[in-house]
Amino acid sequence: MGRTTAIIIAAAAAVVILAGVLLFMLGRGTEKDVNQMDDELSELTLPAADGASPAESTAAAPATGDSLVVVSWGGAYTKSQIEAYHKPFEAKTGVKINSVDYNGGIAEIKVQVEAKNVTWDVVDMELADAQLACDEGLLEKIDAGTLPAAPDGTPALQDFVPNGITPCAVTTILFSHIVAFDTTKFETKKPSKLADFFNVKDFPGKRGMRKKSPKINLELALRADGVAGDKVYETLSTKAGVDRAFKKLDTIKDSVVWWEAGAQPPQLLADGEVTMTTGYNGRIFDAQVVEGKPFEIIWDGQLQELDVLGIVKGSGKVDAALQFIAFATDTQRLADQAKWIAYGPARKSSLPLVGKHFAKDIDMKPYMPNAPQNSTNAIQIDFLWWADHQEELNQRWAAWLAK
Repeated sequence: MGRTTAIIIAAAAAVVILAGVLLFMLGRGTEKDVNQMDDELSELTLPAADGASPAESTAAAPATGDSLVVVSWGGAYTKSQIEAYHKPFEAKTGVKINSVDYNGGIAEIKVQVEAKNVTWDVVDMELADAQLACDEGLLEKIDAGTLPAAPDGTPALQDFVPNGITPCAVTTILFSHIVAFDTTKFETKKPSKLADFFNVKDFPGKRGMRKKSPKINLELALRADGVAGDKVYETLSTKAGVDRAFKKLDTIKDSVVWWEAGAQPPQLLADGEVTMTTGYNGRIFDAQVVEGKPFEIIWDGQLQELDVLGIVKGSGKVDAALQFIAFATDTQRLADQAKWIAYGPARKSSLPLVGKHFAKDIDMKPYMPNAPQNSTNAIQIDFLWWADHQEELNQRWAAWLAK
């Protein structure tokens, strides 16, 4: 289509919209109806100069640069991204994806941005970290309008789970912090609820817990101590509530083996160093189902969290990074990732497309953390709360660890 023709079409579309508003106002619509239509029409985007919608234009634009550095958590999780996102994107665009592992947080991103020596392009992050990095100007802004709609035309903003799109990040999966145990260590009476993790008398043995952050540990401690899910952050917002969480952690501190990388919890169980551990549900699934380890997940009290993709400020390859994120978070790609790991896709339209494991005759839907039978007593981690309180609680956490 020629440029002149496209401009004519765009102008005609504008005329049709304005005419619609005038006709509606002359009819029997109320003032409220008119205002609502005005709001809706003001959000309607006109065709681009090539006759396509802005989202279509972005998706069709060729990626710039011959490579991207995409940073993630390693292990089974990165493997699922390589198969579902990286390889198809490379085949479609010719852009090489160089995969790098890290242990989370924003420290490495901050060093690169402040030194103006950015070597990472796209980073997979926990949502609270992404929000903090966004607030500190360490991530590029992402226009939600560039993300593809669902197959039925539902806009991305309506298709993603709550909090799935933020100013600097787009969610890929919903994962869960759970407790898992080695069934061979509890042959007579098996643990079945979160409180059992803190009960070393009836369920003896070492416990594995994540060391790098108070996040997750404080929530699990309060849930195990009887705090209702909808009261957790209200409780943590008080000094007494924080004291209560640390007091609960004190009850098992001498029995804790600390882990930092996501691959460690299943390894700690396999090596017999712990009988129970906190961990990521996808890592435990991989060890349990794929590798045949005698592990079992306790879904009670699970903490659900969103994992997102963000672009490091000053990447130099922002266009290619944006195209990668739009591709990686479309309906089919998120459904495809669930073939490789038991993390729930962030798009509602992806859930019906989740099928069997890529290598085993196993329906993956029952292993999703957001499956109905698994999420009856779950809560989502409040990323905004942690963005406001992370620094102060990190200091308390470090002091508690040092005792």
